[in-house]
Amino acid sequence: MEALLRDAKTTEDDVPNPLKEQIVLEHTPLIRYIVNRIAVRLPSHIDLEDLHNTGVIGLMDAIEKYDPEKNCKFKTYAEFRIKGAILDQLRSLDWVPRSVRQKGRKLERAYGEVEQRLGRSANEDEVADSLGIQLDKFHELLNQVRGISLVNLEEIGSNNADGERSGGFADIIEDRQSENPYSELKLQEMKSIVADTIGTLPEKERLVVSLYYYEDLNMKEIGGILGITESRVCQIHTKSVLRLRAKLKGMTER
Repeated sequence: MEALLRDAKTTEDDVPNPLKEQIVLEHTPLIRYIVNRIAVRLPSHIDLEDLHNTGVIGLMDAIEKYDPEKNCKFKTYAEFRIKGAILDQLRSLDWVPRSVRQKGRKLERAYGEVEQRLGRSANEDEVADSLGIQLDKFHELLNQVRGISLVNLEEIGSNNADGERSGGFADIIEDRQSENPYSELKLQEMKSIVADTIGTLPEKERLVVSLYYYEDLNMKEIGGILGITESRVCQIHTKSVLRLRAKLKGMTER
């Protein structure tokens, strides 16, 4: 199929509609795979069928913009465009309710305060106790906030004279062509903090992070390896992300 697409792009001005249809049908499993991976971190009210349709639009865009001369496999390029289209759609929806973000910040603060007081990684019982809730309620809270991203770039900005947040990340982006040693230093520091934080995670959380982000396994596959349920893997993943959020947010607000 890729050979046909390359030929069409090389010899014709446009890709024939029958070929486009064949490409879409062939890559439908890829779209479904990407949607399912992203869906793990989404709340239940998000319509996955809508995301699948958005993925198809991303695939069609990939077909139109694919350049064989770039020496890149079409499947690799298509995956990038499909994922980008789905994430853009989610950003436009603002699918995380304010109440969920507030709960996420509450958990984030709890992890930060408990770990700063203890000087080590906090376990579930200690964080639940600091929040004054039972362990089962703590698990429910983890499930509710599991869709929140690691760092919301729109929350990173400067403060005005009254101490209020003014502007967003887009307002402080510098020219990509300019050299900024300070920004490079901050980036290296952030990478170091992430690496150090991952290294201090409890063993099971460290395993989940490694299998999910480095081995590219989904939650169900990780659960099979660790001998726990998919829901439990989601909870462990959320806890590790909350720890990382607390560390990174502390750094960006310095």
